[in-house]
Amino acid sequence: MSFQFDSVTYYKTPIGMARIVGDNDGISSITVTDSGEESSTSIPNCLQECVTQLEEYFQKKRTVFNLKLNPQGTDFQKEVWQSLHQISYGTTKSYQKQSEDMGAVKAIRAIASANGKNPLWIVIPCHRVIGSNGSLTGYAGGLWRKRWLLEHENPPEQQSLF
Repeated sequence: MSFQFDSVTYYKTPIGMARIVGDNDGISSITVTDSGEESSTSIPNCLQECVTQLEEYFQKKRTVFNLKLNPQGTDFQKEVWQSLHQISYGTTKSYQKQSEDMGAVKAIRAIASANGKNPLWIVIPCHRVIGSNGSLTGYAGGLWRKRWLLEHENPPEQQSLF
């Protein structure tokens, strides 16, 4: 019997240090923090494509991720995370609309909770879910990161000075 251990790499992004965890079965976790970690000098093969696609995303060269994912969670959480993939780059959806689209209007709090446990930030775009009134609510990485990501994907139009 052989055991496979998760590989970890650190990648500096405009919104903090990304910690990427995965193995040959896929990427299991991406979190972004203000940790004092240094960017990894050597990236494990199983994480290289993730780093490349994140770089492309931050350079505005990628709007859809195509990675082998392996998030760990309950079946319900995985269903919620899968629903997040339906929210297109540059758009948002309210928690209410997400619950309606899942056919689980009464489960809105459970769905919001599952969004908050999303282990694959940015790639599974929980940052695209907002309050019904348009407010930025509930982002484990901090609301400033959520705002940054939304503005990165859909920058506000420059107002004419004249």
